[in-house]
Amino acid sequence: MKVTKSVTLFHILLSFSSLTTSSPVVDTDGNEVQSNIKYNVLPLERGNGGGLSLSVRDRQCPLNVVQENNEAAIGLPLKLYPLDNKQQVINLSTDLNIVFKVATTCVQSTAWRLDSVNEITGRRYISTRGIVGSPGLHTVDNWFKIEKYGNGNGYKIVWCPTNVCKSCKLVCGNVGVFVENDQRWLGLSDVPLVIGFKKSLD
Repeated sequence: MKVTKSVTLFHILLSFSSLTTSSPVVDTDGNEVQSNIKYNVLPLERGNGGGLSLSVRDRQCPLNVVQENNEAAIGLPLKLYPLDNKQQVINLSTDLNIVFKVATTCVQSTAWRLDSVNEITGRRYISTRGIVGSPGLHTVDNWFKIEKYGNGNGYKIVWCPTNVCKSCKLVCGNVGVFVENDQRWLGLSDVPLVIGFKKSLD
């Protein structure tokens, strides 16, 4: 009887673990977010800016990731590339690269990258020129995750590439917005930008 109970409990825990680690991210239409589809990332709450785009900060290149000030602007389309390049459905807590699918004046990658601490503001902003794939110490700043926010339909993006470099000592953080000089810059923040994924029409 004890063996039966133990086996049953094991299967329950195994099923629960599989459920929690394989929960798919869903878009605004209720469909699973997939790596071969382009999406616009939009704030969940109205009156909180528009979609995500690119802008010049303190240098011409690389470009920085920003949120549109106008809530009617849907921003630029992007794709998500998980650590396992055979994985099509994007799951919660999966290390992934985020790449804008757009041509720019900078002859550089449009993959997201977490910058080092800004000497003036003391903040870490999200820029581009990231590397897609090639997990390891030299690409640790290029990996992000999608996590659930609260009990509703919202998500947040976090920088916490624990599976990319297991020996690295990381201080994980939420991706939020800093309003500076009438521009909404993305960077690591205590307050996350709560978002949804809308399938792009491009």
